[in-house]
Amino acid sequence: MLYVDGDPIADTRAPDGPIETRWERRRFAARLVNPANRRKLTVVVVGTGLAGGSAAATLAELGYNVLSFCYQDSPRRAHSIAAQGGINAAKNYAGDGDSVHRLFHDTVKGGDFRSRESNVHRLAEVSTSIIDQCVAQGVPFAREYGGLLDTRSFGGAQVSRTFYARGQTGQQLLLGAYQALARQIHAGRVTSHPRTEMLDLVVSDGRARGVVVRDLVTGEITTHLADAVVLATGGYGNVFHLSTNAKGCNTTAIWRAHRRGALFANPCYTQIHPTCIPVSGDHQSKLTLMSESLRNDGRVWVPARAGDDRAPGDIPEAERDYYLERIYPSFGNLVPRDIASRAAKAVCDAGRGVGPGGLGVYLDFADAISRLGRAAVAARYGNLFEMYQRITDEDPYAVPMRIYPAVHYTMGGLWVDYDLRSTIPGLFVIGEANFSDHGANRLGASALMQGLADGYFVLPAVIGDYLADGPFGAVDPRDLHDAEDGVRAGIAALLSVDGDRTPESFHRELGRLMWDHCGMERSEEGLRKALERIPSLRDEFWRRVKVTGSGSALNQTLEKAGRVADFLELAELMCVDALHRTESCGGHFRAESQTAEGDARRDDEHFSYVAAWEFAGVGEPPVLHKEQLVFDTVRPSVRSYK
Repeated sequence: MLYVDGDPIADTRAPDGPIETRWERRRFAARLVNPANRRKLTVVVVGTGLAGGSAAATLAELGYNVLSFCYQDSPRRAHSIAAQGGINAAKNYAGDGDSVHRLFHDTVKGGDFRSRESNVHRLAEVSTSIIDQCVAQGVPFAREYGGLLDTRSFGGAQVSRTFYARGQTGQQLLLGAYQALARQIHAGRVTSHPRTEMLDLVVSDGRARGVVVRDLVTGEITTHLADAVVLATGGYGNVFHLSTNAKGCNTTAIWRAHRRGALFANPCYTQIHPTCIPVSGDHQSKLTLMSESLRNDGRVWVPARAGDDRAPGDIPEAERDYYLERIYPSFGNLVPRDIASRAAKAVCDAGRGVGPGGLGVYLDFADAISRLGRAAVAARYGNLFEMYQRITDEDPYAVPMRIYPAVHYTMGGLWVDYDLRSTIPGLFVIGEANFSDHGANRLGASALMQGLADGYFVLPAVIGDYLADGPFGAVDPRDLHDAEDGVRAGIAALLSVDGDRTPESFHRELGRLMWDHCGMERSEEGLRKALERIPSLRDEFWRRVKVTGSGSALNQTLEKAGRVADFLELAELMCVDALHRTESCGGHFRAESQTAEGDARRDDEHFSYVAAWEFAGVGEPPVLHKEQLVFDTVRPSVRSYK
């Protein structure tokens, strides 16, 4: 049995009525906590990226006591710092017809009509406030000659709504959030716990009441209690081993919460980014992103003839295929990521790919340099060009970049309602760790938008509605010991196997399996192969993994082993979700569900729902709870960018 059908689930906190006023009405209806009582309440925030850092700073500013946790040596080392291209906001500074409604429409359409309208409209509304907040913090956004904030275009949009700080937007935004967080740490309202990894969620009397963590330097296991827990731990793209995520990115926090009862929504929705430096060999441990912003001025092409191995400069214009411009004339090189990725795969599968193994396409800036001049191109993308040259030893000013799709982001995550509450009372999930805003495909520059929207504006406005019932009293000691003992037993189990394979070898094998069968294209045959292999690989892991050292000191092999163990469980759920969803939508492309032209074919009649999965035990069929999607404002249609 693949899975078990459970009861339907619904988001009961989103107001009905006009979509334009739903967020305003929800904020007014949410109960408040007066300032004196906020000082009596404690909130745990796990993760210090854009979502977690901004949430911790804002909650502390409101007067709550905040415990902040991250596994990095500093909160400002969170993976948000690696984001390059920009952040979307419906400011319409370019005067090109943008609006809150247009950003809302583009996001729902970009997600292939698999997201909630209420959540997406709120995101578009809040986007305008994010830019004001960040400018006030001193984030050095790019500006035009006259001093106004500059914008550029990203995929899936025909307007310029993306604000940017050269190719370092994530870094600058994170430093803005970090300085706000540092201010609260200095004020004593935030207690920061770096080099600390969450290994379990404490649930008592049906509520999330704290976390069990391990000090990554000393190995000490401790429990920290609170009135609410916020998870802002990012996505799970590293289940594929090779991705653009930092090596430390993992699923452990949200997966352990899932095992405690939080539903996991749409795990098969993973985003493949079309502009990444191609794989160069089996020695690699991660991949490098080349910002989507490069597609503003770079033109994507391959040789028109299969097997043409001439140098790019030797191929005349007439013998080049600018395939995105040819197939999608309305959007050209700025089609959404899922479409650009599948198009790149198609031309490479047809034998027209470039570079080693034919797994690459060209991203060419010759026209832009000729039109704008080298200095102007360097001003926009100089740090990205430098990064590319350092990695490949090729000069992108002189020869085209070679790019190929790679895993970049995950739209799935823990299920939350309009108030960002999971199915465990007291557990809130924000940013990429939840599923809520992007449907089956995220548009470029919208991840930073969601993280800061959740952290600065949404969570602080709604968490009081839950905390108004607090403080919640003492935690049952049995629940406390149960969580701590489970963590200690898990660590002891990993250390006791004493096998002959490294955790990295298992991760690499799992990643290859997932990429081949649950990656850019999925099929029933491939998914069933994966579901046959994953349980046996998991069993082999627990028989043969070799974890050196001890649990009472710094031990990165132990850290890696625990994360791989969670990936081995998550991977199975991802494949189950992908197999049960026999349609194609966004980043989930089923080979059996495509048009004659190779485009995705949705099945709105049978699959217009959120698939929220309940954990039933390792190796046991998960329970499927469906949340039906309702579209009152944007009518689902065939997604066309031609």
